Amino acid sequence: MSSPYKTFSIHSFGCKVNFADGAMISTKLIEKGLSLVTGNTIADICIVNTCSVTENADNKANKFIKSINLNSPLSKIIVTGCYAQLEPEKISSMPGVNLVVGMKDKFNIDKFISINDKPDNLLHTDIEDIDNFEISYSTNERTRSFLKIQDGCNYNCSYCTIPNARGVSRSASIKETIEKIKIIANTGIKEIVLSGINVGDYSSGKENLYNLLMEIEKIEKLKRYRISSIEPNLLNDKIIKLISKSNKALPHFHVPLQSGSNKVLKDMKRRYNANDYKELIIKLNNIIPNVCIGADVIVGFPTESDDDFMETYNLIEQLNISYLHIFSYSKRSNTEASNISSIVNGNDIIYRRKMLQKLSSVKFNKHINNNLNQIKEVLFEDFDNGVVSGLTDNYIRVYVKSGIPLKNKIKKVKLTEYNENVMGCFYE
Repeated sequence: MSSPYKTFSIHSFGCKVNFADGAMISTKLIEKGLSLVTGNTIADICIVNTCSVTENADNKANKFIKSINLNSPLSKIIVTGCYAQLEPEKISSMPGVNLVVGMKDKFNIDKFISINDKPDNLLHTDIEDIDNFEISYSTNERTRSFLKIQDGCNYNCSYCTIPNARGVSRSASIKETIEKIKIIANTGIKEIVLSGINVGDYSSGKENLYNLLMEIEKIEKLKRYRISSIEPNLLNDKIIKLISKSNKALPHFHVPLQSGSNKVLKDMKRRYNANDYKELIIKLNNIIPNVCIGADVIVGFPTESDDDFMETYNLIEQLNISYLHIFSYSKRSNTEASNISSIVNGNDIIYRRKMLQKLSSVKFNKHINNNLNQIKEVLFEDFDNGVVSGLTDNYIRVYVKSGIPLKNKIKKVKLTEYNENVMGCFYE
């Protein structure tokens, strides 16, 4: 590799897809002869793989880029990801930034490092040109791998800028996807998390997500898999039935809600109503015992009144949901919602967010208590001072005393106690 650079670091922000993409970038650079450094080690090249789902995500990236330039002024900074696609000129003007890489060339960063002794050009890809798809996956944890099976989105939710950053929905074929999963499974990784911008929209020709799951079930070396997040209108009965009967698919779903108000859901241009969502959650709980269900909720959408918020709160309170990811509405450029003249008071947003955070805590505590004294299979990850920790199939982190590390081992554990942490003991 004809490059003066020897080391690199990569820092990914945002969703699981971004972490999978970051891992693929890292793999390609290592193949080119560069060495990955982690922690506070100063690298020749610092790659920042950004998110732009909210204004806070943009601000986090800005702050991080500034800190690199301050603490490591000789490092070359390359910025990619959603924020880089949406705001290339803004990012390129930041001190220390040498290269901005759009989505289409995200996995070609190694080539730009090779040909530029001092990369200082602005590279940006127009959104209509983002038509390529490359499966990416992470193997850093060596227990779970985040596998990107789909990218982009054909939905146009009024608040969301991600379709502008990632383009239209696209996927690889089932054959290509299964080949990648087999490669991952052959490394010894026990669990795969199927990830995407709109996973439920996975399709290639006449193939769909259900067809893919059926093929994944046949991979003997793969022990477990999860679906990272799936739109409620795309989580159909065939998928639910398959997962309920599977020995590999884990009873854990993340099903975005965003709002429990039909008025707000319509303004958001979501593809379901509150009753549709309610019926789906009830169905999941009836068909899959002890299922873990997470949900995304946005507070402070411009048309959300106090009554609308209480509809959301009351719906979540009555449903058997396990935890919430709560987002404060963020005005994003080039979205329909950015043109709405009304605005929710900042203090009201804070209050609503705190109410849902408390509710989420109550929900997750209930989920854990419902699983105490049960026997669960735990995939162990960490070992610290005589204690191993890992995740149950239904997403509860468990700590067990052990004289030896058990990383990447699946063991049966009885959940015995819940104070600050969930404690367990080996069943066999």
